[in-house]
Amino acid sequence: MKSKLLTLVLLVASVLLISGRALAHHGFAGLYDEANPVTVTGSVLEFEYMNPHSVIIFEVKDEKGNPQRWQAELGGVTQLHRADGWVKDTLKPGDKITITGPRAKNGAYVMNLSHESRIVMADTGKELHNSIGNGSSRAPVIKEPAY
Repeated sequence: MKSKLLTLVLLVASVLLISGRALAHHGFAGLYDEANPVTVTGSVLEFEYMNPHSVIIFEVKDEKGNPQRWQAELGGVTQLHRADGWVKDTLKPGDKITITGPRAKNGAYVMNLSHESRIVMADTGKELHNSIGNGSSRAPVIKEPAY
C-alpha cells in the first residue's frame, strides 16, 4: 500500500515538474507585443536551422543609416519544413527580407515568429512564411517601428 502511494506521489510530482517547465519555456505574451506587430526589412547575416528553435539574425538600418542587429526566433526544423518547405539554405547571408511579427516589449531588437508572422524576400516579393490570419496571404499594413 505504501509503495503504491509513493509511486503515485512521485508520478504526480514528475508530471507537475515537467508541465511547469514546458509552460515556462513557451511563455510568449509576457515578452512580445502581439497587439502591435512591427515590419522591418534587413539583410540576413546568419540563419540557424536547428531544433528546438531556428533563428534568423539580420541587420536593419535605422532612419540615420546606423546598423541594428536583430534576431527572429522561429519554430524548429520539422515545423518549418512541414509548414513552409524550408531547408537549411532557405535563407543565406545577404538575402534581403521583410519580416512582420511581434517585437520584444522591452524594445530589444528581438522578434518571435512562432505565431502571427510573415517573412517575404524583399527583392522578389516571394513569401517564405505566413501565419497571419491562419496563413492568409494578406499581411496587415504596419508602420515601421519608431527608433
